[in-house]
Amino acid sequence: MGGWERALDAAGVRESELRAGYGRERERVVAYKREVALAAGLLLPPATVPHVIAATAFMHRTDDLLDSGPVDTRRAASARWRERVTAALEAGRTDDPELGPLLHSAAARPVLRGRVLEFLAAADADLDFAGFATEADYQTYLDGYSLPGFMVVAALLGPDGDQDAYRAACRTFIDSSQRLDFVNDLAEDLAEGRLTLPERALAAHGVTRADLEAARDTPAVRALLGELLDRSDRDRAAAGAIVELAPPAHRPMIRCIIGVERLTAAAARADLGALPRRPASPGKPGLLRLLTREYLRARRLR
Repeated sequence: MGGWERALDAAGVRESELRAGYGRERERVVAYKREVALAAGLLLPPATVPHVIAATAFMHRTDDLLDSGPVDTRRAASARWRERVTAALEAGRTDDPELGPLLHSAAARPVLRGRVLEFLAAADADLDFAGFATEADYQTYLDGYSLPGFMVVAALLGPDGDQDAYRAACRTFIDSSQRLDFVNDLAEDLAEGRLTLPERALAAHGVTRADLEAARDTPAVRALLGELLDRSDRDRAAAGAIVELAPPAHRPMIRCIIGVERLTAAAARADLGALPRRPASPGKPGLLRLLTREYLRARRLR
C-alpha cells in the first residue's frame, strides 16, 4: 500500500468513488503545483494530507474561474460556482463527484466549511481589481481577498478551537507573501495589463508605470523593488508566531512554506533589475535542503 492510500485510510476515506474523487483532486494539485503535493505527503500527518489536497484543489479551481476569459464571463462563472459549492455545503451532501472530496473534508474538519464560504464571498474582489493608489488600498485587498484565500488551507494547519491569534499571525504572513508575489510576478502581471504595486510607492521613488513596462533597470526601479522586499522580509519575520501557534505535527509544513518564501525573496533580491522582465526562482539545492530538513523533523515527531 502506497503513502497516498494510507493517507486516505487515515483520513477515513473508505468508499471507492470518494477515494477516486480525492485521487482526481490530487492529480489536479500535482499538475498545478507538484511541490505542494510532494511537501504535504512528506511533511504532514497522513490524516491531514487528503484534506489539504482537497482544499488546495478547490482554491485552484476557483482561481481558474477568476482568471479565464473576459470579465463578464468570469463573473458569471464565479457566481455559478459559488452557488454550486454553497448549496452543497448547506445540504451537507452532493451527487457531484467534483465536490465530494471538499464536502467530506469539510465534515471531517469543520473549520474548512467556514473558510470556504468566506473565500467564495470574497472571490469577486479579484475580478474588480483595478490597481492600488495607496498602501491602504493594498491592505484592504489583503483583508478582502488574500487572507480569506490563504485561510482555506491554512485553517487546516492551525490549532483546534479558537484560531483568532493564529489568524492574526496568518494575516501578517500573507501581507509578506502577497507583497513578495506582487514584486516577483511584476513582469507577468504587467503583461496582463495589471499594475499590482501601489502608485504612491512608485511616485515616492520617481518611477512610472512606463518605466516598469519597458523593464528599465534604473537605480530608482531597484530602490522601489528593494524597499518592497524589505517590507515583505519584516512582515515575514513578524509572522513567526504562526509556527508556534500551530500543532507540532503541522509545524514542519508551515516552516517549509515560510522557508520557500524566504528563498524566493533572496532570489528576487539577487537580481532586482531583472524583475520587470522575469520572476526569480529559488535554486533547487536550497529547496532540497529545506525540504530534507523539515522531513527529518517531521519523522522525529512521528
